[in-house]
Amino acid sequence: MDWINQIDWLREEARALDFGDIRVSDTDLSQAGPKLREWLDAGCHGDMNYMSEHAHLREDPAELYAGTIRVLTVRMDYLPDNPEMRTAVDWRQKEMQKLDDGSEAVIATYARGRDYHKVLRNRLQTLADRIESKIGSFGYRVFVDSGPVMEVELAQKSGLGWRGKHTLLLNREAGSMFFLGEILVDVPFPVDPPVTTHCGECSACIDICPTKAITGPYQLDARRCISYLTIESKAAIPVELRPLMGNRVYGCDDCQLACPWNKFAQLSKVPDFLPRHHLDHVSLLDLWSWSEEQFLIRHEGSPIRRIGYDAWQRNLAVGMGNALRSKSVSEEERQLITDALQGRLESSSPLVLEHIEWALEYNLSQ
Repeated sequence: MDWINQIDWLREEARALDFGDIRVSDTDLSQAGPKLREWLDAGCHGDMNYMSEHAHLREDPAELYAGTIRVLTVRMDYLPDNPEMRTAVDWRQKEMQKLDDGSEAVIATYARGRDYHKVLRNRLQTLADRIESKIGSFGYRVFVDSGPVMEVELAQKSGLGWRGKHTLLLNREAGSMFFLGEILVDVPFPVDPPVTTHCGECSACIDICPTKAITGPYQLDARRCISYLTIESKAAIPVELRPLMGNRVYGCDDCQLACPWNKFAQLSKVPDFLPRHHLDHVSLLDLWSWSEEQFLIRHEGSPIRRIGYDAWQRNLAVGMGNALRSKSVSEEERQLITDALQGRLESSSPLVLEHIEWALEYNLSQ
């Protein structure tokens, strides 16, 4: 079969499924493997033990699916196509303003809508089905941030973009506001060439990181990253990092908001990524008022549901503690927040209680 001529067809099919692009890489990750092991040996992965347990699988896609010789990597934009984003001169400024309102809860943009795992996986499976209809039976396996795959490295090798200094993938036409997905295949599609990097001397992502988790260009210490602290970690948030989190209660977009390339981020064509339950504009008090049952119901089909109610309240307690010291919060709001925190002193788990007490003590000490 003339595989070169199949590539144009493949890209048309991917775009028909609302993928921003699709590229092809080989499976050679020999240069990335030593860097991964160095990062793991330094303990920068924190409590994400699965990173070290499956490191050997990350270095060789053929170990994940026997016979793999190519990896198809897709990009799916997730910036919501709503009036606020459509009318913004620069959408990043609107998001930055939310960080200045201490009473507002800030949730990472990607998590305000439906769980991307399900959306991408279903569409990747549809794409695989269409490939099979076109070329006949072939071997493949679909991944969406669900297995030991070095997805940024593979995407970089395929020319889908370059790795930015914040370690995320950057694309000239789409910034970094997109999800990645992969199909490991045993088909000899022609490999796409990588692109050159375009970060230059810029250090905006490093400079803006609230907790200094980006310790240098292309170096991230997850243990200090707000996304790790609010999503991956199930433990108490280190006391010294709590004031630095501000009102970020699930994830953090700061390094992406500071990146000049994200001025070109594309609005998503996928309605699933539109904000649900006003998560793009919601107060800390509103979210704190949710019962566990409401949390489970309202976050049905959301990535947020996976962290559980305790971690959710832990994060909110830190945000509310920071609101109590914020100059943007009125005395009336401050009293409402204090009352709301005190109202949970008798009913919260030990994890949440620790953060409530911190929030209230921090306020009293000022």
